Amino acid sequence: MRVEMPHLHPAQETVRATAARFKVLACGRRWGKTLLGTALCLETAAKKGRAWWVAPSYKMGAVGWRGVRMLAQQIPGARIGKVDRIAELPGGGSVQVRSADDPQSLRGDGLDFAVLDECAFMREEAWTEALRPALSDRRGGALFISTPKGHNWFWRLWERTRDGDDWHGWQFPTSANPFIDAAEIEAARGVLPERVYEQEYLAQFLDDAGGVFRGVMSAATATPQDTPIDKHQYVIGVDWGKSNDFTVLTIVDLDTREVVYLDRFNQIDYVVQAGRLTALYELFQPTTMIVEKNSIGEPLIERLQRDGLPITPFNTTNASKAAAIDALALAFERKDIKIPNDPILIGELQAYEMQRLPSGTFRYNAPQGMHDDCVMSLALAWHGAERPRWLIH
Repeated sequence: MRVEMPHLHPAQETVRATAARFKVLACGRRWGKTLLGTALCLETAAKKGRAWWVAPSYKMGAVGWRGVRMLAQQIPGARIGKVDRIAELPGGGSVQVRSADDPQSLRGDGLDFAVLDECAFMREEAWTEALRPALSDRRGGALFISTPKGHNWFWRLWERTRDGDDWHGWQFPTSANPFIDAAEIEAARGVLPERVYEQEYLAQFLDDAGGVFRGVMSAATATPQDTPIDKHQYVIGVDWGKSNDFTVLTIVDLDTREVVYLDRFNQIDYVVQAGRLTALYELFQPTTMIVEKNSIGEPLIERLQRDGLPITPFNTTNASKAAAIDALALAFERKDIKIPNDPILIGELQAYEMQRLPSGTFRYNAPQGMHDDCVMSLALAWHGAERPRWLIH
């Protein structure tokens, strides 16, 4: 059966044309891995073969299924099974989209070809215990495609390609896709922390893939202020502590871009905490106070606002937290911020971790057993400092 392949850009065509049985492709975001992978699956099916597109989760599989369905619909007589996500071609070949949520569910009949999409984010046993054995009886091939995620099993596969034989590897940045505007890539570089840009756009395997803040010690030169400097403007960031966490109040001098005051405490009633915040407001007269609202709810914030405090509530979601942390990390990399040489704050910043989720978003947290209250308070204060002056008056 002849299937007209979609137009591939030169880097995609290089991968397709290489005769290696196992191909490992580390590529930047929007490089075009989905188009390449789904096209190779349909090419296998057109030769009466059985191919699987395997994603880390059922939800992520929707990306591959959309590509498979669009290509298969152009083939007369193809059956598109939306429930089981399978495209069956008239010659007997098929492409099915599967999830690696449960690697044992991938055990079954033999395969001619498998694409492991974003495999850096799936469990290794999906390959070693299920998919690799399924390729044995037909001597099937596999394409591993992902953006890197530190030195995990995907990195080990990529390192294996250096030995040659049946394995071949490529490392392509996003810019290798000629259909992505170079100005768009440069714009992303301007707003993303360096480590994110290197991993997500340059497809680099980073030793410190989990680290977030760089240049912490070189920024630890701020001069504390017990009282405000005349005519300087200030912002306060507040991260409220829960049962075992700490409440942290952080003040940033908008004129010097320094953290000039840090107060950390716990096991204190919220009424007393509110009193401490009010006293700090009366002393520094900040233009705005960015206050986390999730842990204490609206009532306490409304009470403080009624008392005349210029509070801007901050609703902490995974997206809003990621944006605030990214902005703070960028400030450290650009040397835009100075912090006090406080061992607790520095320890939290240096230990803070990033995880890229299979969905492509990021999750930021302190390592298990550690706190991130100082980090969040600082991120909220910097969020306030970065807002245009007309918004914080």
